[in-house]
Amino acid sequence: MFINTLINMKSFLQALFLFLFMLNANTFNLCLAAENKAYVVQINLLDEISTGSWRSFNKAFNYAVAKKADAIVLHLNTYGGMLDAADSIRSKILSSKIPVYAFIDNNAASAGALISIACNKIFMVNGSSIGAATVVNASGEPLPDKYQSYMRSMMRATAEARQRNPSIAEAMVDPRTFIAGVNDSGKVLTFTVAEALKNNYCDAQVSNLGQLLHAVGIDAYTLDIYHHDWVDKAIAFLLNPAVSGVLILTMLGGLYFELQHPGVGLPLFLAIGAALLYFAPHYLEGLAQNWELLLFIAGLALLALEIFVLPGFGIAGIAAIVCIVLGLALTLVHNDGFDFSVSGTAAIMQALATVVLAKVLVLVLFIFTGERFILSPLFNKLVLTDALESATGYVTSKPVELIGKKGIAFTDLRPAGKIKINEAIHEASAESNYIPQGTSIEVISHNGVTIIVRALQA
Repeated sequence: MFINTLINMKSFLQALFLFLFMLNANTFNLCLAAENKAYVVQINLLDEISTGSWRSFNKAFNYAVAKKADAIVLHLNTYGGMLDAADSIRSKILSSKIPVYAFIDNNAASAGALISIACNKIFMVNGSSIGAATVVNASGEPLPDKYQSYMRSMMRATAEARQRNPSIAEAMVDPRTFIAGVNDSGKVLTFTVAEALKNNYCDAQVSNLGQLLHAVGIDAYTLDIYHHDWVDKAIAFLLNPAVSGVLILTMLGGLYFELQHPGVGLPLFLAIGAALLYFAPHYLEGLAQNWELLLFIAGLALLALEIFVLPGFGIAGIAAIVCIVLGLALTLVHNDGFDFSVSGTAAIMQALATVVLAKVLVLVLFIFTGERFILSPLFNKLVLTDALESATGYVTSKPVELIGKKGIAFTDLRPAGKIKINEAIHEASAESNYIPQGTSIEVISHNGVTIIVRALQA
C-alpha cells in the first residue's frame, strides 16, 4: 500500500513538473514572439505639400529613428504642392536607413509622385493614381521649360535610385517623352493601379495597412501612428503659403494705415502681431535666418528715416521697399546662408510674387475702402478721436478766407499736418511732400475743405 502511494505521488509530481515546464515554455514563446514584433511608425501626408508638411514629416521621421523603428509607412493622399518642400522630404527618404513604404490612398500627384518614387516600395489602394508631376504656377498653368528641366532631372534621379524606369518618371513631367506602349498620347503621364503594377511603379495593390506589411514580410508588428500636437499643427498652419500671404497683407496694410493716420494705434498693433506670427515659425524652424530678419528690420528703419527725418521720397524710401520685400520673400524659401540652390529660381520667384501681390492688394484695398473704414461706426468705436474745440485754438474758417495769409507749420507736414495763423490752428496739407515744424508758410489754395500751403523761403 505504501509502495503504491509512493508510485502515485511520483506520477503526480512528474505530471506537475511536465505541466509547469509546458507553461514556462509557452510563456517564453509568447515573450519571444512579443520581442520579435516589428515596430512600425505610420506618418501621414494627407494635405498639400508645403513648408509645414516638411516640418511635420521631419519631426515624425526623427521620432521613428529615435524609437528605432523597423519600418516607416508613409500614408499619402495629396495633389502635390511646393517643390522645395517635396525635395526635402524626398532627400530624407532616400538617405533613410529605415525602409520607407509608400501607401497611396487615392492620390499621389505632382510633388506626391516624387515623394512616392523615393520610397523603397510603393503600394496603392484600388482606384488610386500616381503621376502628373508637371511644375505649375498658382493658376495651374505649366511654368517655362527651365523649371520643368529641374523637375525632370529630379524625377529621373529618384527613379534611378530605386531601380525604376527613369524615362517613365520623366514622362510624368514632360508630355514630349515618348515611351512606346506607355506614353504615346502626347500627354503628361499618370498611372492607374494596374498601369503602375505593370510598369514597376507599384509593388502591390492593397486594401489596408495589414496587407501592405504582409507584402513586405511583416506579420507580427506594433503600429505607432505619429500624431502631431497642437503646437505642430499651429506652426504648420502658419507656414502654409496662403496663410503667410494673409499675414504679409495684414502686416503691410497695418503699417500703411498707421503711416497715413498716425496715432491710431490699432493698425500698428495688428502689423506687429502679423509680423510676429509670420517670422516666429520660420525662424524657430530654421527657415528664416538672422540676416533675413535683419534685412526686414533694416527696411523698417529706412522707412522710418524716410518718413520722420528725410523730406520727400528718395533713396532711403526705395531702399526700404527693397529690403522689406526681400526680407519677407526670402523667408518663404529654403536656403543655406546665401545659397538658394536647394530651392531653385522657381521658388524664389513665387515668394517674390506672393509679397508683391500682397503689396498691390494693400494699395487697392485702401484706395477703395480706406476712407469708408475711417468714417465707419466700427472705426469710431476702436479709436478715440480728439474734439477740435475753439477753446484749444482750433477754428472752422473757410479755406477761401485764408488764401494768401501767412503763418508757421505748427507740426511737421508729411504732407498733412497742422498750421498756425494768427494764433489759430488749422488742418492743412503741404504743396510739396514735406514741410518741417516751425517753417514759415503761406496758404496758396484749397482742395474742398483741405487747405494747401507752401513753405516760404527764409
